[in-house]
Amino acid sequence: MRNGMTSRVEYWGARLFPLVLLLLLAVAAWQWRGGAPVSANLLELVPSGKPDALEQLAVQRMQEPLNRELLVLISHPQREQALTLAAELGKRWQQQALFEKVQWDPQADLSGLRQQLQDQRLALLPAADRQLLIDDPDAFIAQRSQDLFDPFRSQGVVATNDDLLGLSTRVEKSLPHNHNIQVDLSGALIAESAGTTWALLRARSTADAFDGNLALAVDDLVTQAREEVQARGGQLLASSGMLYSAHGQREATREIAVMGSLASAGALLLMLLVFRRVRVLLAFVPAAIGVLAGLTACVAVFGHIHVMTLVLGASLIGVAIDYPLHLLSKSWTLQPWDSWRALRATLVGLTLGLVTNVIGYLALAFTPFPALKQVAIFSAAGLLGAYLSTLYLLPTLLGKAVIRPWQPPHTLARYLLEWRETLLRRLPTPWLLLIFALFCAGGLLQLSHKDDLRQWASVPPQLLEQSKRISEIVGVQPTSQFFLVRGKDEEQLLQRQQALSQRLDTLVKQGRLRSYLALSQLIAPREQQERLRQAVGQLTRHSTALTALGIPAAAIEQEVRHLQTLPTLSIEQVLEAPLGEPWRPLWLGTTDDGQVAGLISLQGLSDSDLLAAQAEGLDGVKLVDRLGELNRLFAATQVSAAELKLASCLLIFAVLCISFGARGAARVLAISLLAALASLASLGWLGQPLTLFSLFGLLLVTAIGVDYAILIRERVGGAATSLLGTLLSALTTWLSFGLLAVSSTPAVSNFGLTISIGLAFSFLLAPWAGEAHSRERHA
Repeated sequence: MRNGMTSRVEYWGARLFPLVLLLLLAVAAWQWRGGAPVSANLLELVPSGKPDALEQLAVQRMQEPLNRELLVLISHPQREQALTLAAELGKRWQQQALFEKVQWDPQADLSGLRQQLQDQRLALLPAADRQLLIDDPDAFIAQRSQDLFDPFRSQGVVATNDDLLGLSTRVEKSLPHNHNIQVDLSGALIAESAGTTWALLRARSTADAFDGNLALAVDDLVTQAREEVQARGGQLLASSGMLYSAHGQREATREIAVMGSLASAGALLLMLLVFRRVRVLLAFVPAAIGVLAGLTACVAVFGHIHVMTLVLGASLIGVAIDYPLHLLSKSWTLQPWDSWRALRATLVGLTLGLVTNVIGYLALAFTPFPALKQVAIFSAAGLLGAYLSTLYLLPTLLGKAVIRPWQPPHTLARYLLEWRETLLRRLPTPWLLLIFALFCAGGLLQLSHKDDLRQWASVPPQLLEQSKRISEIVGVQPTSQFFLVRGKDEEQLLQRQQALSQRLDTLVKQGRLRSYLALSQLIAPREQQERLRQAVGQLTRHSTALTALGIPAAAIEQEVRHLQTLPTLSIEQVLEAPLGEPWRPLWLGTTDDGQVAGLISLQGLSDSDLLAAQAEGLDGVKLVDRLGELNRLFAATQVSAAELKLASCLLIFAVLCISFGARGAARVLAISLLAALASLASLGWLGQPLTLFSLFGLLLVTAIGVDYAILIRERVGGAATSLLGTLLSALTTWLSFGLLAVSSTPAVSNFGLTISIGLAFSFLLAPWAGEAHSRERHA
């Protein structure tokens, strides 16, 4: 009856599975109808934590310039040639659809700037000048009188006759100028550094660095421009988040191609060498279907798949090929060969292997890291697809093919078992266990710890060096930290920013902070604008020093009356005008709860630990330190990783108990746990740090290592056949994860190295999983 039921399952499964496969292909084609749903955004790899919507908007606003702005510097032994090269490049890029704005000269709206300085001078007057005019009008007028004798201090965009009291000029002279960028007499933007003139060009892309292939296209333009400039004897430096994104995309694409190709080629050669039939290469079909199932499931759940997931998921080929290998490896003893008979003999082991592997991968879905969640879904769905293909498609594909594998590997497996028995007679298991314990203890004592966001990315030295040089030349050193300030209205917001600015000014004076940018630097609160307007009305009584210079009293009185008619301005009114451009990203507007919010950006911070103290005691002020938060989250997730490890082990133990009982399950699970421990110790001996990705890798060591122990314990086809099947499986898996270990991305490399070492120990320890079972069967 049981064989009959199994036959019916085989019969209908083999006929229905092609329909399921066609449905999978149709869904995948629909998902890819508009192009590859692949993302390269590095920010998607890390947890978002639990910030409120306003904080998320603030982070996005501060990151936008990094993702869309491109800064290029060009130098040449002949100064004028550098300016010419920049202008030529700017005009050419201006025609590119990639950029919404390209600037190589100020292109300033002088009339608009002049008009703003006249119309908004009360609102824009710096705090020190404002306070001086209110508290001591005589001193203010005396300073103005002195300024009129100094052409460098009295002349500005607004003519003196239109600015008798000098308010517009004071606004113009006080605007923050925390960089080395200047306007050349020719109108070009330049920066002087170490006796070299650099022509500056800025471009803003139409989309951000992670939108499709935009970053790659921008990187190609920069490469082409650099070659042209160098050919004409110049030098070009470029810095942008788009260049880092392009490097990441290209590196990921290269690694996917190399790792996938080498893993597939290695498995292909191994199978041809061992089974000596071209037809056995059909065993790759389940692996290919598994990759397709993983891609489709990942896009269905997340809407896209990240390139980092593809890099990590490249190892799926080595794991998915295990199921066909387990089936084919029985051909050494199950002769004459019949695919369906071999499948029935190995079905329990295949199923247990699938369940334990899926448990290990799905444990990653409960981590806070989006990249690992994608890997979990991709791999779990991929393994299920490969498993079902092995059950219901591979036997049909293999058909009645006669498979007579190469015998030397089987002979080698028997020799290894005999050598192991000889070793155990000379060095019993307890002594080996002691040596193993000493090895683990020594390694664990040397194990160091490291967790850092920079592990996620492979940072090319040349780009990093260019960014540093540009920062030095231009004098701009942005930081990842900033302050988010809330208030019930604009008045309170500006007052709170002023209070924080006083503390930041102290850091600037101490040299611990280069500069900062705040809305309160640009515009005064409404109450202070009103006080200033009232104080201006009294200036006619303190204008003796000006009339002594020959300025008519009537003209001064007319100027005062005009100033009193200027309206009280809001933040948005000031930001709309030309002078407000640098501050526009700092204004977040009205929040969902009816409050208003603004940002304070920072430049050239020497010690980030100082910032938290600056916000203490100030209502509505919060330091946003995304990098620090992520690194703290990395440390906190260590506990989560340990909990996931325990939970997955308990679940795997429960599954194994069904087939092996409590004692057998404990023995099988203990093998993989010892392998995980040995993997950690090996990291210590190799001088490699323990990272969060090491711990996540250990989840897979446990799950996949259990698979090896199950195969050895079942001994389908005999001990030598089981060992050989496990070795073939291990070789393909080692190849896949071993390739991850040489990835240029530190996180991926650490992940792959941990798993590779752990699986090596899983194979070495796996024979102990079947010893007690073997003795019980022969008792």
